[in-house]
Amino acid sequence: MYAFITGASSGIGKELAILFAQKGYDLILVARRKERLEKLKEKLESRFSCHVIIKSTDLSIEEHCYNLIKEINELPIEVIVNNAGFGLVGYVTEQDMRDNLNMIKTNLIAPHIFSSWFCKHATRGYILNVSSIAAFTTPPLFATYGATKSYLYSFSAALNYEMKKQHKPISITTLCPGSVKTEFYRNGGTQTDVCMLSARECAAIAIDGLYKKKALVVPTASMKATYVLCKLMPQSLMLPIQYFLQKKKLHP
Repeated sequence: MYAFITGASSGIGKELAILFAQKGYDLILVARRKERLEKLKEKLESRFSCHVIIKSTDLSIEEHCYNLIKEINELPIEVIVNNAGFGLVGYVTEQDMRDNLNMIKTNLIAPHIFSSWFCKHATRGYILNVSSIAAFTTPPLFATYGATKSYLYSFSAALNYEMKKQHKPISITTLCPGSVKTEFYRNGGTQTDVCMLSARECAAIAIDGLYKKKALVVPTASMKATYVLCKLMPQSLMLPIQYFLQKKKLHP
């Protein structure tokens, strides 16, 4: 059986690929950087004797998503991991509109396409959609990113319930981490923190929740506390707090 993982060349996606290989899965790894995928393929196949298919493509282009589905449609896939994504920090008015639209397509449209396809055609399996604690915090200076993750969380929760009502043994888990030590934060222009959860730790927690068929996985006690606080605190208080925190990341 195969595990299909987007954003697999680094960070959480790479660590998930290693963990699924340890569990005996063959892999379909998707990312833009072909060189990194080739190195990861070589490492995984030599270490775990698994079969690894790599696909270098840009998921912000909708047609690429459909072409990818055509290429993998006949493979026995049991797990879908929608991990590819990026965030831009700063005022929306100061950001390039094309960059924002590419973020929306990568973070939102691509996982929607892959999740919908899998739920329609698979007979059983698991979907792990990597969202963020930003889905609940409504963060200014992270506005578009937070909105894409809110969409992904809501879509995943509703789709998971639909699968139950249709009696299809497909479980959808949404992972909502806070800060994790990945290239995401370096590329997004924010400062990293020594207290951040490692990508390996986050991946292990995610897989544990996936196999337990949890609808939502929020790693670590501090992240869970943030999630609860977001549910309880009115938006009029949350917005200035989040603005302060995001601005501090930009200008520590």
